[in-house]
Amino acid sequence: MTAIQVTGLSKSHQAFEAVKGISFEVAEGEIFALLGRNGAGKTTTVEVLAGFQRAGGGTVRVLGLDPYADRAALRRRTGIMLQEAGFFPDLTVAQTVDTWRDFTAAPRPRDEALDLAGLTGRAGTQVRQLSGGEKRRLDLALALLGRPEVLFLDEPTAGMDPEARRATWDVVRDLAGQGTTILLTTHYLEEAQRLASAMAIMDEGVIVASGGMAETLATRGGRVAFVLPAGVDPGDLPMPATVEGGHAVCHAEDPDLAAQTLLTWAAERGLRLAGLEVRAATLEDLFLDLPGRVR
Repeated sequence: MTAIQVTGLSKSHQAFEAVKGISFEVAEGEIFALLGRNGAGKTTTVEVLAGFQRAGGGTVRVLGLDPYADRAALRRRTGIMLQEAGFFPDLTVAQTVDTWRDFTAAPRPRDEALDLAGLTGRAGTQVRQLSGGEKRRLDLALALLGRPEVLFLDEPTAGMDPEARRATWDVVRDLAGQGTTILLTTHYLEEAQRLASAMAIMDEGVIVASGGMAETLATRGGRVAFVLPAGVDPGDLPMPATVEGGHAVCHAEDPDLAAQTLLTWAAERGLRLAGLEVRAATLEDLFLDLPGRVR
């Protein structure tokens, strides 16, 4: 079933049109990545979906409800982690969670929320003493208090160290495995590629690419790179190649087959392809190939 449905959504701020008639759907229990550079319209879209702003045009439904008109009903069924949250700096982490629990229907126990966010050891620490990454983890704990059916995560791991980021990925995967629908925005393309099963890329208010993550990347092939042997001209290779910093780079629909062809060609000539790297297409490749070089 569909948890989030966006059809022809548009939204303007004064004379600036931030979102220009976009459409996409997110299935129940799916992790969906909404991507794009700063100013692409991602945060505006999330704020409309969360009910903070009214859609300027088109229709938006979350769990079958209008998120603006039915905000009170949806609030109990959704969670949101915005890029910036307001905390009381003198409260401890535990006190902050307890305060939010007072405004949450059937909230998780405080210790459970802190454990999910990896903050158990910081329960007695004042918020002002937290690092930027720890504050993001506190944001996550608060977003999960109400056991949301739909969770909006806007740059959830910004400022986190690599260990905390990967721990957060595990939490997100577990939530999706339990049926939570997650819409994620992030500038970490590896994060989106590892977590999301579907995605849409926005640029200047429109969607410029969308689809299943694996299927979309599979259509873009991959690349094989290696140190170009001394005395070998790129035109001598058995397939087209460019030279980047002394490395030959061959783009191919099937990079594994391309690597086998190159290795056979090299063996027949007694050559060694040092530093051979075989890589499927990544989100970074897709971004760089899009019109306007979205990034």
